Amino acid sequence: MCIGIPGKISAIHDGMQASVEVCGVLHDVDLTLVGDRDEKGQSRLGQWVLVHVGFAMSVINEEEALDTLAALQNMFEVEPDVGPLLFGEDPR
Repeated sequence: MCIGIPGKISAIHDGMQASVEVCGVLHDVDLTLVGDRDEKGQSRLGQWVLVHVGFAMSVINEEEALDTLAALQNMFEVEPDVGPLLFGEDPR
Protein backbone atom coordinates (compact mmCIF):
# COMPACT_ATOMS: atom_id res chain seq x y z
CA MET A 1 0.00 0.00 0.00
CA CYS A 2 1.18 3.51 -0.81
CA ILE A 3 0.44 6.55 1.25
CA GLY A 4 0.56 10.18 0.20
CA ILE A 5 1.29 12.78 2.85
CA PRO A 6 -0.21 16.27 2.43
CA GLY A 7 2.26 19.14 2.44
CA LYS A 8 2.19 22.82 1.59
CA ILE A 9 4.67 24.18 -0.96
CA SER A 10 6.71 26.81 0.89
CA ALA A 11 9.41 27.47 -1.72
CA ILE A 12 10.11 26.59 -5.33
CA HIS A 13 13.75 26.27 -6.31
CA ASP A 14 15.55 25.94 -9.64
CA GLY A 15 13.84 23.58 -11.99
CA MET A 16 11.06 21.48 -10.52
CA GLN A 17 12.39 21.24 -6.95
CA ALA A 18 10.44 22.57 -3.98
CA SER A 19 10.47 22.77 -0.22
CA VAL A 20 7.23 21.32 1.12
CA GLU A 21 6.19 21.72 4.77
CA VAL A 22 4.62 18.72 6.51
CA CYS A 23 3.79 19.17 10.21
CA GLY A 24 6.47 21.82 10.62
CA VAL A 25 9.20 19.85 8.84
CA LEU A 26 10.52 20.91 5.41
CA HIS A 27 11.03 18.20 2.80
CA ASP A 28 12.71 18.41 -0.60
CA VAL A 29 10.10 17.42 -3.17
CA ASP A 30 10.16 17.04 -6.94
CA LEU A 31 7.30 18.86 -8.72
CA THR A 32 7.79 17.22 -12.12
CA LEU A 33 4.48 15.32 -11.97
CA VAL A 34 2.36 18.38 -11.05
CA GLY A 35 4.48 21.20 -12.49
CA ASP A 36 5.60 24.38 -10.80
CA ARG A 37 2.63 26.33 -12.25
CA ASP A 38 -1.09 25.57 -12.34
CA GLU A 39 -3.37 25.50 -15.39
CA LYS A 40 -3.70 29.31 -15.23
CA GLY A 41 0.06 29.78 -15.23
CA GLN A 42 0.17 30.77 -11.55
CA SER A 43 2.96 29.55 -9.30
CA ARG A 44 2.14 26.56 -7.11
CA LEU A 45 3.74 28.35 -4.14
CA GLY A 46 1.36 28.00 -1.19
CA GLN A 47 -0.61 25.14 -2.75
CA TRP A 48 -1.09 21.76 -1.09
CA VAL A 49 0.20 18.54 -2.66
CA LEU A 50 0.20 14.85 -1.82
CA VAL A 51 3.81 13.70 -1.44
CA HIS A 52 5.00 10.13 -1.94
CA VAL A 53 8.68 9.06 -2.03
CA GLY A 54 9.87 12.61 -2.67
CA PHE A 55 7.45 13.45 -5.49
CA ALA A 56 4.36 15.65 -5.47
CA MET A 57 1.84 13.19 -6.91
CA SER A 58 -1.19 15.49 -7.09
CA VAL A 59 -2.50 18.88 -6.02
CA ILE A 60 -5.22 18.89 -3.36
CA ASN A 61 -7.30 21.57 -1.68
CA GLU A 62 -6.51 22.82 1.82
CA GLU A 63 -9.58 21.24 3.45
CA GLU A 64 -8.71 17.79 2.13
CA ALA A 65 -5.07 18.27 3.17
CA LEU A 66 -5.93 19.29 6.72
CA ASP A 67 -8.48 16.48 7.11
CA THR A 68 -5.91 13.93 5.91
CA LEU A 69 -3.21 15.31 8.23
CA ALA A 70 -5.62 15.12 11.18
CA ALA A 71 -6.46 11.50 10.34
CA LEU A 72 -2.75 10.61 10.05
CA GLN A 73 -1.98 12.32 13.36
CA ASN A 74 -4.78 10.31 15.00
CA MET A 75 -3.36 7.17 13.42
CA PHE A 76 0.05 8.02 14.91
CA GLU A 77 -1.44 7.67 18.40
CA VAL A 78 -2.10 3.96 17.78
CA GLU A 79 0.50 3.26 15.08
CA PRO A 80 3.82 5.02 15.78
CA ASP A 81 5.24 3.89 12.42
CA VAL A 82 3.34 6.82 10.87
CA GLY A 83 5.58 9.25 12.80
CA PRO A 84 8.48 9.39 10.33
CA LEU A 85 6.07 10.14 7.49
CA LEU A 86 4.63 13.10 9.38
CA PHE A 87 7.53 14.40 11.40
CA GLY A 88 10.59 13.30 9.42
CA GLU A 89 11.87 11.11 12.23
CA ASP A 90 10.52 9.14 15.14
CA PRO A 91 9.62 11.82 17.71
CA ARG A 92 9.66 9.37 20.63
